[in-house]
Order: sequence, then C-alpha cells, then structure tokens
Amino acid sequence: MAKQARLLLVEDDGQIAKIISDYLRKDGFSVAWASTGKEGLEEFAAEAFDLVLVDLMLPELDGFTLLRTIRKTHEIPMLIISARSEDESKVKGFNLGADDYITKPFSLEELSARITSHLRRYRRYQGVNDTSKVNVYHNGLSIDFSQKAVHLDGQLLNLTAKEYELLHLLAKNPFETFSKEALLEMIWKQEDISASNTVTVHIKSLRSKLKDTSRSAVFIQTVWGSGYRFIGEDKDEN
Repeated sequence: MAKQARLLLVEDDGQIAKIISDYLRKDGFSVAWASTGKEGLEEFAAEAFDLVLVDLMLPELDGFTLLRTIRKTHEIPMLIISARSEDESKVKGFNLGADDYITKPFSLEELSARITSHLRRYRRYQGVNDTSKVNVYHNGLSIDFSQKAVHLDGQLLNLTAKEYELLHLLAKNPFETFSKEALLEMIWKQEDISASNTVTVHIKSLRSKLKDTSRSAVFIQTVWGSGYRFIGEDKDEN
C-alpha cells in the first residue's frame, strides 16, 4: 500500500503531538495537527483526510463530541488515543463509531501498523465490487461484511444475530481485547455484570460453529482475566 495517506491528529499536548507526527511522517504519512477539538473540526472541514487520530481530553470540544460529529457524515477510520483505559471510555468510543482505541503510553511502531491496517481495510471496503468487502482469513474463514455472511471452508455458517454481531465487532478490531462487560454493553446494551454469562454462552456457541476451541484458538482467543480478542490472520495483509 502506498503510504501517502493524509492523517489528522487532534492532540492538545504539543510535545506528544510532535513525537507522533514526526514518527508518522518518517513512516511515509502526511500529518496535520490540531490542538483543540474545535480546531480539529475546522481542519477536517477544510480538507480531505483518510484517517483521524483523536485524543479524548481536548479543550473547547472533547474527543467524544468530535468523534460523533465526524461519524455522522464520514466513514473514514477514526482511532482514539487516550490515557483513559477504563472500559467505560472504550465502550462509549466504539459506540460512537471509533474503529480502534489505543491506550497511552503506546508503541509508535504499533500505532503506525494499526493505521496501515485500518487504511487497508477501509480502501478495500470502498471498492464497488462486492468481493472487495469480503475479508478472507487463513484457516478457511471469510466474512462478507456487506452481506453479513460468514463462510468456513466454503460453507455458509448459520449464525444468530448476536453471534454475527460478536464476530463482526471482534474481527473489525483484531487483537483488541474486549472484556465480557464491554461486550455485554456494546452488543446487548446491558450494564448488569451479573449477566456476563450471556457473553460466555454466545462465545462458546460461536466458537463451536467456527470449529474453534479455547485451547487451540485460531480465530477467537481467550485472554485470561481480561476477555476475548480476534486473532484470525487476514490473507490480504500478509
């Protein structure tokens, strides 16, 4: 992928913004910086961007409001970078349309890799051919996000609505760990922790249909004490 994507970084800490911008520019990206949420919206309205990086704690206009405003009219990837690590912030961010949530401090190399990954997916989904909207993974799995169809070894899987929503969320955010509580809130819109067994039951059923097991997972991995994450390898990104 040609790395001349135009990025908007909305970060109020000038020192952090310079470190991030300098690294990403050396990695081949074009970066514009805004130090407030209001300035970020003005920058976004003034030119076309391929991806937005936004901090949550911003002056004038907070990151959540910025995220919500942009998502109303644009489908480009938006990544949250924040020191806030609690599930509540992550859940709210994803519900508002964030594609990823990266907690500070983070590796600049990892940040660049995630940006590249999200841009690849977004450009693939932009294609007019439906096949460009299909993610094909190793071990025989393919997910057609436009048709909400999942195939394993060429066979269409009969997933329930909630099973598909779980797989969709996890696959769209590979290697991002989601706690049971976060999944309960994002998929079932519930906050009752006592109902988290609902997540366990659905994950078990989904794994069974994917012929996946917790001991030798190739798609959905249990992160003990933390939750679940999708580890399927996308053939188009190798």
